[in-house]
Amino acid sequence: MLRDISLPAISMGLLAAFVGFSASFSIVLAGLTSMGASDAQAATGLFFASIGMGICGVWLPVVTRIPAAVAWSTPGAAFLAATAALPGGFAEATGALIYCAALIVLTGFIPALGKIVAGIPKPIANGLLAGVLLKLCLAPALALGTVPVLVLPVLVAWLVGLSWNRLAAMPFAVIAFVIVLLFTIHAPEGPAQANITWLPAFAPVTPVFTISSFFSIALPLYLVTMAGQNIPGFAVLELNGYPVDRQPLIRKTGLVSLLAAPFGSVPVNMSAITAAMMAGEDAGRDPATRYWAAITCGLAFIVIAFAAALVTSLASLAPIALITAVAGLALIPALIGSVSGAFSDSAQLEAPALTFLIAASGMTLFGVSGAFWGVVVGALVWMSKTLTQPKADP
Repeated sequence: MLRDISLPAISMGLLAAFVGFSASFSIVLAGLTSMGASDAQAATGLFFASIGMGICGVWLPVVTRIPAAVAWSTPGAAFLAATAALPGGFAEATGALIYCAALIVLTGFIPALGKIVAGIPKPIANGLLAGVLLKLCLAPALALGTVPVLVLPVLVAWLVGLSWNRLAAMPFAVIAFVIVLLFTIHAPEGPAQANITWLPAFAPVTPVFTISSFFSIALPLYLVTMAGQNIPGFAVLELNGYPVDRQPLIRKTGLVSLLAAPFGSVPVNMSAITAAMMAGEDAGRDPATRYWAAITCGLAFIVIAFAAALVTSLASLAPIALITAVAGLALIPALIGSVSGAFSDSAQLEAPALTFLIAASGMTLFGVSGAFWGVVVGALVWMSKTLTQPKADP
């Protein structure tokens, strides 16, 4: 195994960890904060999500010997950020996170559940994802109207990075975000400075389990995690010629997610973007040794986890509008892909459109969020059109 280590694999693994964390940590913080987490609870959730990525990022490639890249559920965190806080606050949200992780574990043991998720028409799944992402993707434009002096440098840096290399866009934006903080945001004096630390002051939460949180948060979170992360992640590995036994990988990520969820962590899952980075030739000429890129990435995530408190403390100094603007920029590529996928079938436009609109509306019915109802309505319309529209002649 040690003979397979190569400099390209190590360098690509470190780059993937930097890109993966910098591109989406603000989304995770926005999601946890929206659910009612305090700064300490958000730092704890970010820490355990990073540790979970690290553990799975090492465990999976060691067992499979393929570059099985792992990430936290970025669309899931975006869904949390765009959803109204539950009546029970972060305690009830933590119960929903545990529900979601348990569903992922069950999917790993019961293949039929995975087939049900995979059986959701792709336009509807993409419509759900697009609706979940829309609200946060509007944040850069809204912030530009409220705090232009703070947002403009971040937008310019993002555009410069995008024009150079798509993967550089968010790291450039994050660097600009830090510079803006250093030059324009003044840290509070006195005792408040003590809050800026490297190690998180762990803030455990006693979870509250409710039926409404299962349908309103846990089930949509599970669906966007499976459809928006796991399935594309497996597809990238398969397209690069790596055999994938999906059920054991889902079980492992689900079990780690279940262990981390009581601490306010979003689920961890397969990654598509970093998998594409580590499964290609840039991670080494020999495909059989590229798994070391994923191992390196996992180890880097474990190290990065110990900066969770510092990251959260720095983010707390910035206006919420600036944080959500950075998160929204990170999600624009995902929004473009999901909107394109939602309306790819000209014969079935109404179903994904309704899914998208209902999920994006922020509505609730019987205490259940629009994300769930969007899928229900979209599926009913899809089946209705499928049954009633005339079949094409062979």
